[in-house]
Amino acid sequence: MTRIFSRTKEFGLLVCSALLLLLMLFGLELSQGRAMSTEMLWLVGGFIGVYALAHLAICLAAPHADQVLLPTVATLNAIGLVMIYRLDLAERAGYGPLAERQVMWSFAGVVLLVMTLLAVRDHKSLTRYSFILGLVGLVFLALPLVWPQPPDFADARIWIWIGPFSIQPGEFSKILLLIFFAQLLAQKRSLFTVAGKRFAGLTFPRLRDLAPILVVWAIAIVIMAISNDFGPALLLFATVLAMVYYATGRLSWLVIGLGLVAVGGYAVYQVSGKIQERVTNFLDPLANYDTTGFQPSQALFGLSWGGVTGTGLGYGHPDMVPVAHSDYILAAIGEELGLAGLAAVLCLFLIFVNRGFRAAMQVRDTYGKLLAAGLSTTLIIQIFVVAGGVSAMVPMTGLTTPFMSAGGSAIMANYVLLGLLLRISNSANRPTERAAEAEAPAAGQGAVEVAR
Repeated sequence: MTRIFSRTKEFGLLVCSALLLLLMLFGLELSQGRAMSTEMLWLVGGFIGVYALAHLAICLAAPHADQVLLPTVATLNAIGLVMIYRLDLAERAGYGPLAERQVMWSFAGVVLLVMTLLAVRDHKSLTRYSFILGLVGLVFLALPLVWPQPPDFADARIWIWIGPFSIQPGEFSKILLLIFFAQLLAQKRSLFTVAGKRFAGLTFPRLRDLAPILVVWAIAIVIMAISNDFGPALLLFATVLAMVYYATGRLSWLVIGLGLVAVGGYAVYQVSGKIQERVTNFLDPLANYDTTGFQPSQALFGLSWGGVTGTGLGYGHPDMVPVAHSDYILAAIGEELGLAGLAAVLCLFLIFVNRGFRAAMQVRDTYGKLLAAGLSTTLIIQIFVVAGGVSAMVPMTGLTTPFMSAGGSAIMANYVLLGLLLRISNSANRPTERAAEAEAPAAGQGAVEVAR
């Protein structure tokens, strides 16, 4: 019972998130001239039930975990749920009751969060299975390339279909591969810091020490070429590259990585018509307004119309952007909540990432540091790519906004990511760990260096 009442900060912030959802839904209903509906109450009740379950599970399974991570996710989920419900009300989305499905997917995600906390009692136990998990991650990543696709489905090969249901296994493979690479870097860190040749003031590693990053690069290139999609592979490569830098502190790894991205990106551009279209739309979306440039053009019109303060919730036309509930939900937020609302959403993501890196700094073992830093890095890279694509700062990649976009695979995978961060944070903040750190501060100096 003491554990349940020990996380008052988390509980209070979750109440604020629920109130925010209620107020936004109420304002949306008023803007549409609608009375309070049972659907609105169902969304609020479902939201409260989902996060009450998550809060209770954390109180019991990870009582010392960070108390800001879950409320931040809940607030992002609430804003995304309101925007999805707003698109449902427009009756032009054509995808059915997406808001109700979003609550159900969030419930499934919280169930996976609870299962993660129960299965991973100590994050260091993952080191015993890291190579197996890495192999499973590769299988998940390659599975859509050999899975039969529906005859009328000609998009990127990143989905598998089981009857009427579809799932994107790459979302889960990303986490499994990060678990593997965190263990690999923790064990072989010395190989990445050995002396190499100096050039232009930087020390570059030996060719044989480049093997792990070259393997990841090659896998990413093959996946991009065959699946006709470069978003997930780019995300994986960039995250692994950042983890190598965290482990070594050498700028030469970043230089090598940027060079590999440039070479790989140019090669894939030459063979992929879809990527050529996205680059063309990035350079001038209005040039192909009636065809492939319609979606990014409409998103830019919406952001421009929203301005600084937005048109007001329910007073814009975000439904005019194709697939606004998924790839372009940030454009919908920018139109109706304006630059101020969009900046608030980005600040929430920064808070989440900040708490993830805080857990990485606080935990004592090298593996935990690299895993928490890698999980946080993959989220911030994804947000950068999505926000940059929506605002035409970078080519669109097809990645979705974590915890906000409609869909099942990404939401469930991100809740697993949240569960791992909570487990690492719990380990870092346990009284026994803090006491050991106070008694032996010198012993943790070497481990702290990894989180530079």
